[in-house]
Amino acid sequence: MTQHEYVFVAISIILGLAITRLLHSVAMLIRVHRDVSFHWSTAAWGICVLAYVLQFWWVGWGLRDLEAWHFGDFVVLIIGAICVYGAAEMALPVPEGSGNLDFLYHSQGLGRLSCLSMLLYFLVGPYVNVTMFGNPLMPSLVLPLAGMALTALMIAVPRIFPLLTLLFVGYSTLILGLTA
Repeated sequence: MTQHEYVFVAISIILGLAITRLLHSVAMLIRVHRDVSFHWSTAAWGICVLAYVLQFWWVGWGLRDLEAWHFGDFVVLIIGAICVYGAAEMALPVPEGSGNLDFLYHSQGLGRLSCLSMLLYFLVGPYVNVTMFGNPLMPSLVLPLAGMALTALMIAVPRIFPLLTLLFVGYSTLILGLTA
């Protein structure tokens, strides 16, 4: 077993749990669909979070040629996986007791923790790009800073969550296009 395989077992477990959490939330919402007030922006946010989980897994394959792994690299990647799991955990409302499950209300309230987790996840990108992939510093900082700015706005100004979600979908499409 290579170091890459060894390291990515732990990361894959966390990412697999993130996917499981999102899928479980969707299944629970389908079960109580009569009590759900659907809003496209929260659904789009959940899809973006899923895309970042898959993107993290995909980019991880690119690290297979890294010859020397350090414990710090492992810790940063685990923190990134935990952050993206946190984003998945809080992305969608879940049935808790009785009452209406309002997607938009969730995104403007507790769902902001999902945005905070994504903001923290974007801090991992520059480290991985610069120290592990050897990419230039400025491009490795600019794109994650844009993601951090969007998620910070989602946290700070939740009333414009739908508009910011549209921007985030565009941003995510760009990131996925560059890293695929």
